[in-house]
Amino acid sequence: MSSDELPISDETTPSEPGAALPELKLPETQSDLVQQEQDLQREIERLAATRDDLQGQIAQTRDALGRVVQQNLAELEQRRQTLQLSIEQLERRQERIRNEMKSSFAGASQEIAVRVQSFKDYLVGSLQDLAIAAEQLELPTFQAEVPQPALIQEAPKSQAAPSPDFAESTFEEKSQKIRSIIDQFRNQPDYYGPVWKLRRTFEPVHAERVSTWFFKQGGRGAIRTMGSRLQNILIASASISILYNLYRDRLRVLILANSPERLGEWRRGMQDCLGVTRSDFGSDRGIALFEVPEPLALKAERLDKDGFLPLIIVDETEENINLALLQFPLLLAFAPSPQQMIQQQSYY
Repeated sequence: MSSDELPISDETTPSEPGAALPELKLPETQSDLVQQEQDLQREIERLAATRDDLQGQIAQTRDALGRVVQQNLAELEQRRQTLQLSIEQLERRQERIRNEMKSSFAGASQEIAVRVQSFKDYLVGSLQDLAIAAEQLELPTFQAEVPQPALIQEAPKSQAAPSPDFAESTFEEKSQKIRSIIDQFRNQPDYYGPVWKLRRTFEPVHAERVSTWFFKQGGRGAIRTMGSRLQNILIASASISILYNLYRDRLRVLILANSPERLGEWRRGMQDCLGVTRSDFGSDRGIALFEVPEPLALKAERLDKDGFLPLIIVDETEENINLALLQFPLLLAFAPSPQQMIQQQSYY
C-alpha cells in the first residue's frame, strides 16, 4: 500500500482514535435551519398581525352590524307602534261609523261635511220660505175686495170634506184602493214615475208597516222605526204617495225633526223617493219642515181651517209628542227602539 493511500484509509476509518468527523456541512445546515426558523418566526408574526387585524375588523364589523341592527329594530319598533296606533284609531272610527250609520241617513264617514251641507240646504230653504212668507204678508191688503162671499161659500164645503178614517168598515172601497196601491209598489215599482209617486223598491217589511199605520191605526199613530232614517223616509214617502193619490192637492205634509241636519236629510230623502223638487218645500207648499212642534201645530190648524188635510210626520229623535199635534187626523210618528233610547240618553 502506497503512502498516498494512507490518508484516505485514515479518513475512511472511523474507528481510529483521534480521527475528526466530517463537520464541515453541519454549520451550513444549522444556519439554514436558523434562517428557516427566523423566516418562520417572521411569517408567524406576520400571520399573527394579519389575524389581529382581521379580528379587529371582525369586531368593528360586528359592532357596526349591531348598531345597524339596533337602529333598524328601533325604527321598526317605532313604525310598529305608529301602525298600532293607526289601527286602533281606524278601529275606533269604524266602530263609531257603524254606530252612527244605524241611526243616521248619511253615515259618519263624512259626518262633518254632511252636517255642514245639510245646514246650508236648510238655511237656503228657510230663506226661500221667509222670502215667500214676506211676499205673502202683503196679501191681506187685497182681501177687502169682493171675494168674501166666495170664501164663505167655500168654507162649508171644505169643512164638510170627510176626515180620513181608514180603519172603519164604511171606507171599504178606499181601503181596497190603498191595498191595491201598496201591491203596486211591491210588485211593479216605477223608478221614473210622476212626482208624488213612490220611486223606490218597496219590500214586504215596508208594506207591513204602511198597512199597519193605515188599517190598524187608522192613519194616526206611531210605528217602530226601521233603524235607519232612510228607511223611515221610504215608509213615510209611500204613505204620502198613497194619500196624494186619494186627496191630491188637499194633502199637506208637515215634518218635525229637532235639528237642521235631520231636516236636510228628510228634504233630500223626499226628493229622492217622491221626485219632488225644492220648489215643493215651503210654508205654503206641499211639504213644510219644522224644528219645534208649536209652529207646526199652528200651521196644521190653519191648513185644517182652510180645508186642507195636514199629515204630520214625526222623526224618531223626538222624545216627546206635543199634545197639540194629537188633534189632527193624520199623524205618522216613528218610535225609536229601546236600544236607541238608551243610546240617546247616554249620548245626552
